[in-house]
Amino acid sequence: MISRRLILGHGAVATFLLPSVPALADKALATVAAPVRPPLRAGALPVVLLDPGHGGKDPGAIGVSGTYEKHVALASAMELKRQLEASGHYKVMLTRTRDVFIPLEDRVALAQRHGASLFVSMHADALLDHGVRGASVYTLAEHASDAQTAALAQRENAADRFAGANFQGTTPEVARILASLVRQETRVGSARMARSVVGEMGRDVPLLQNPSRHAGFVVLKAADIPSVLVEMGFMSNKQDEAALRQAAHRTLVATAMRRAIDAYFAQAGGPRAPATRMAG
Repeated sequence: MISRRLILGHGAVATFLLPSVPALADKALATVAAPVRPPLRAGALPVVLLDPGHGGKDPGAIGVSGTYEKHVALASAMELKRQLEASGHYKVMLTRTRDVFIPLEDRVALAQRHGASLFVSMHADALLDHGVRGASVYTLAEHASDAQTAALAQRENAADRFAGANFQGTTPEVARILASLVRQETRVGSARMARSVVGEMGRDVPLLQNPSRHAGFVVLKAADIPSVLVEMGFMSNKQDEAALRQAAHRTLVATAMRRAIDAYFAQAGGPRAPATRMAG
């Protein structure tokens, strides 16, 4: 099995294959860490990039009754897209709109290419302990907040085993330099979005114990885009799987996430804070 990338992906590796000399590293970071997003035009709507996890030849987790995570993720993301667009406050894009495989790097690149203001990856993983249930939210960090989250990141990052022979690893030295690209302002924005998701989902959806966690998820690697990964529940739990199979429950989850996104932009004060909030 191919080893999984726990910090950032291989896309920038060639830039950092250099001696571990602080001066050289600082020079490289100064060049690469410049924002890649174009400035938001006056009056333009912020782009929210929704990322339904897995897809195509990568089914993701398979539930206790046979439900595929990739289908749950896409259905939930489509519902969230519908709600966000109905508010009129956002331009919403999806990394995939059908059952196709997209490498993790390409998902991040899409967010950067379209100048996303927020990146939300949507999942419903599985755990060895089938008794664990509840939603949770994750942000990027060099070290995992706990062993369960480390294992979860390892499984999610393993999606790129489907990407074929172009996979590359990174040395620990490179990983540390790449991790420093996640700028402080981006970490703050990601943490604010995570708190918003936990607060809003906790109103209507069961939450995992200590629901705000962090680890080295490849799909959250964008250095200049606040990014979170939301686990809507666990396919390994009968109750979570049964709920996520129901459109009504997915709508409930999407509504909570839409409120969280509204709250995130309202607190951020831009690039455009929603003037009003939809009912729910």
